[in-house]
Amino acid sequence: MLKGNKIHLRTIEPADADMLLEWENNTDNWRVSNTIVPFSKALIDQYVASAQDLFTIRQIRFIICDNDTNAGIGTIDLFDYEPLHQRAGVGILMEQSQRGKGLALEALKLIDLYALKIVGIRNLHASIMSDNDASIKLFEKAGYVKIGERKDWFNVQGNWIDEKLYQKELLS
Repeated sequence: MLKGNKIHLRTIEPADADMLLEWENNTDNWRVSNTIVPFSKALIDQYVASAQDLFTIRQIRFIICDNDTNAGIGTIDLFDYEPLHQRAGVGILMEQSQRGKGLALEALKLIDLYALKIVGIRNLHASIMSDNDASIKLFEKAGYVKIGERKDWFNVQGNWIDEKLYQKELLS
């Protein structure tokens, strides 16, 4: 377990399947996850059973938990892991009621430590829709630097939105 002041990160457990199903099937989250079809319970159960080997499937998801209640309040992922190049993407999702409290920033700091000290990752990257001001602010506050932009990259109900590319070099 990776523990911070207010939150801790733990790997997914079978009991998390219903919570993940709710988050994954919340259409408000689809816009940033490129989801257009709901997930089935069976698919989520299969994912939970196989999602914990960063070195095999090149992805790992942690549940962000409140230290006081142990309740799951979000997820943070490392994905597209490239061991040779020591890099991975980062994605984060917080429950709506938990946003704006500094908990996502704390989760990003914990994932930095895990990535650098345990896995040996040197670079993390994130892709953010240009109109997602909260995520842009979060990643910039966490030390990510904008390195590029893709124009008209996402079609959201007929509106074209740019994608901003961010990177953070982890230094020991």
